[in-house]
Amino acid sequence: MAALVGGLISLVLGIIGIIIWWGYFVKALAAGIPALLILGGALATYLGIEEWKDRRSAEKFDEEPDTSKLKEEVESIKKEVEDLKKE
Repeated sequence: MAALVGGLISLVLGIIGIIIWWGYFVKALAAGIPALLILGGALATYLGIEEWKDRRSAEKFDEEPDTSKLKEEVESIKKEVEDLKKE
């Protein structure tokens, strides 16, 4: 209940404050909007670059790796294990 009363009082005081200091409110908006656009643009650019990097790394990951070396290594290890079993 106290939050409701406090919220209503804040709402009324805020409306009265905007009416009384309308000129200052408009100046604050005029100063704040370009700053928010700059920060939002920088954030969007950063996120776009990160997405591009992720997509590029995912494409590299999707490429078929050269498995011939791995197969040769597995075969050599199998031969070594068989030789050790014979001994």
